[in-house]
Amino acid sequence: MRKRTVKNGLRLVMAALIMIILASFYHVQLADLFSLSSATESRIYRLAMFWTAAIGGYGVVVMVFGFVLSPHKYDTRIRLLPIVVTVLALIFLFFYLLSSSLEVPARDEQRRVRPGETITI
Repeated sequence: MRKRTVKNGLRLVMAALIMIILASFYHVQLADLFSLSSATESRIYRLAMFWTAAIGGYGVVVMVFGFVLSPHKYDTRIRLLPIVVTVLALIFLFFYLLSSSLEVPARDEQRRVRPGETITI
């Protein structure tokens, strides 16, 4: 097993996980931050999903090649545990955000009350 190649593949998978978390759960906040229109926000979301799949798929392929290739003499100093724990934490964070997003009301229901409007209870 070539640990450096496996580690690089895990880094790509980690980057894909971060992108999918940002694109799936925080795309509204990012669009508000950059003052994007609704159509631009939708396009950014689709592009992020595409690049997430591409980077994640490439990371898995690199990781598999790392498992198949013969090791180098410098592979004994490379530690895989910290990056594996980070990837597992990101997977846990994704599923936690997914389960908590099912309970949150829709975007239209979270609209703030403007001055002069009344609230009907």
